[in-house]
Amino acid sequence: MPVTEIIVEPATRQKGIRLTEWLRRRHLPLNTRCGGRGLCNGCHVELVDASGQSRQVRACEMSVAECRHLRVRIPERSLIAHRPQAVSDFRINVPQAHAPLVREGLGVAIDVGTTTVAVLVVNLASGRIVGRATDFNRQMHYGDDVLTRINLCAGHPAMITQLQAAVVKETIVPLLAEAGATERLACVTVAGNTTMLHLLAGVDPTPMGTVPFTPAFLDHRVIRLPDLGAVDVHLLPGMSAYVGADLCAGVLASGLAYDDGPSLLVDVGTNGEIILKNDGLLYGCATAAGPAFEGAGLTSGVRASPGAIERIRFDCEPFAVHTKIIGRKKAVGICGSGYIDLLAEGRRVGLLNEQGRFATPDRLRLADQVFVTEVDIAHLLQAKAAIAAGILTLLHRVGLEPPQIKMLYLAGGFGLHLDVTNAIACGMLPGFVPKQVQVIGNSSLAGAYLALLDYGVLDELRRLARELNVVELNLDPGFETRYIDQLTLSR
Repeated sequence: MPVTEIIVEPATRQKGIRLTEWLRRRHLPLNTRCGGRGLCNGCHVELVDASGQSRQVRACEMSVAECRHLRVRIPERSLIAHRPQAVSDFRINVPQAHAPLVREGLGVAIDVGTTTVAVLVVNLASGRIVGRATDFNRQMHYGDDVLTRINLCAGHPAMITQLQAAVVKETIVPLLAEAGATERLACVTVAGNTTMLHLLAGVDPTPMGTVPFTPAFLDHRVIRLPDLGAVDVHLLPGMSAYVGADLCAGVLASGLAYDDGPSLLVDVGTNGEIILKNDGLLYGCATAAGPAFEGAGLTSGVRASPGAIERIRFDCEPFAVHTKIIGRKKAVGICGSGYIDLLAEGRRVGLLNEQGRFATPDRLRLADQVFVTEVDIAHLLQAKAAIAAGILTLLHRVGLEPPQIKMLYLAGGFGLHLDVTNAIACGMLPGFVPKQVQVIGNSSLAGAYLALLDYGVLDELRRLARELNVVELNLDPGFETRYIDQLTLSR
């Protein structure tokens, strides 16, 4: 597997500095998915001494002082130095007006995701998209998910400012330059989950980390960010602490807000959020499923980026493995869409039994140094079960079954790239058929784009946010049973 090497010289020794931080300062950021707490293997590196003896360690657990005179070998899958397969494409299912927030100049619509950020630059006079760019949210250097970042702020209040700088100065500003927004901006609209909008605004998110999960704000808010100059930044309204402005924007752009229903919006990203519309009412919930589908905690898990296996197919007789790799590079790991294929295909050919155990042996090799273990399968089953149980819980709340759903809008970058048939076969979308599913891409960015070009959209988003009935899955008496029932693979 490709590696990057760097020698820790004695002169660079800094007391108390962790190897992860030392490498980050040298533009070699690692996958510190757990926030550097030693709870994942994302920052695995190899330490090699002068005699050639080596050992694998978590870089977050090593101080620079312990590594002096050693050569650090960094596998490619431990780095986050390459571009993600972030999505700025979307499908809009509602009529578009042209009454922009500002009549002339350049406007920017932004989707601030936990993992990636997408930017559209728009000519406000014509409504034409004139530039776009995507990249990782640089907050990833501090932790993979919203709870990790919330906990960092709870333990170290100065992290609020650091995380704000990571997303604004280190992520959005370079993306604007890349997308061609070199002149003074006239207006900015931003959608994202509630934690991301708090951190973008420099507002403490820690009350959302514990019951009763109270955000400091949910309504439409206009702020100024020094790094963006004297421009109004409109944060779109959200629905709750864990069903944010990104989902509210998606409810509008997908058309779910206006179709007859019953319909679902399912967004599987770093977080998993689900909205149900039935009899004119909206119900929403959030599930903790996304990190596994982005490779967190898996033996060969990586995000969707060059070198990731994104498609897997098995032949039965004789048994053969066929893979498709992003960028046609040598495989460095497996991303979420590949894992969905693995579950469905593995069960189809009998490689996996109903409980997700391998027939023989106890792990599967897909490429050089790219393996799948039974522990990996267990993590994936937990992730897909969380999504499935969330869907079934919302449907049970209103007395519906999957065949009764007229349309399931599948949103987000993960949804855009996965095989819908395999997502159904593995049980992530339980009881549905492909003709019920419409893939709509980055519906969060679509909503921000609509709000930029039609000031009336902000009032409509506020209305939708107020109408949501939040379903707390941990308080639903049937969720745990449904979750357990979904921890299997049917055939």
